[in-house]
Amino acid sequence: MVRADGSVEKACRHFFQFGIRGIKDVWPFPSQRACKLVGAFVLFEAILQALLPGERVMGPSTPVGNRPLYTRNGIPCFLITLGVYYLLWRERLFNPAMVYDIIGEIYSVLICATYITTTLLYVKGHMAPCSSDWGSSGNVLGDFFWGMELCPRLSSVFDIKVFMNYRLGIMGWAILVISFAIKQYEVQGRVSDSLMVSSLLMLMYIAKFFWMEAAFGCSMDIAHDRAGWFMTYTCVTWIPVVNSSVNLYLVTHPIQLGRRIQARHQTERGERKSLLLTAGWLCLTSM
Repeated sequence: MVRADGSVEKACRHFFQFGIRGIKDVWPFPSQRACKLVGAFVLFEAILQALLPGERVMGPSTPVGNRPLYTRNGIPCFLITLGVYYLLWRERLFNPAMVYDIIGEIYSVLICATYITTTLLYVKGHMAPCSSDWGSSGNVLGDFFWGMELCPRLSSVFDIKVFMNYRLGIMGWAILVISFAIKQYEVQGRVSDSLMVSSLLMLMYIAKFFWMEAAFGCSMDIAHDRAGWFMTYTCVTWIPVVNSSVNLYLVTHPIQLGRRIQARHQTERGERKSLLLTAGWLCLTSM
């Protein structure tokens, strides 16, 4: 899809025309550069989650009566991550536009990381569960996809599910949004208003997420879902990839909204036009 210019029709037509060879031609595979980028991001976020101080909050009671303890340091992690990313770009130590250039390879790395992580969690659940909130369904596939542990941890303060969901999924989404905007700026010398609005709305949502981080500890993902493939794939791959896909498309397909947006609709008396928006993007920001 990345190499097919975002067109499902074009990708399917290519696959039907060239078969397996066509899939190999356009399917992105993991690369050393992509592995290094993803690895550096994971390590950086792990250090922030483990070392940054924050309010200690209790999660909801689990089915066996445990109450996991979390460190609320999402906002500092978010601000430091964006600040460091900006400094790396400003000082020309790293070009975020490269993320767009190898985005297919990064996606492939994330998918592979999903299966590796799930396998490690499966083994950990069998051999070294960290609390009484674990169990086996008796089915290997069921345990792999659904998960073994409810609250797997590497230490008393490092929750693996929180790390995958908050620090990799949501934070990765923010990094991709910024990288795509920088790519368009470098190619076209400006960021289109459509990409700017989309990026700002997403970053506002992400900032709100981290501001309300303690409340999300009571969400279904953290409080009820076990750490299996479903959870891992959703957090590590689905959230950053799918949520930022609109901005990925807008990089090379900019839409200029302007200050006036007209709607056209067909009636019995013919086509009519009506003014939807003037002086800004009020309707977009209220979505």
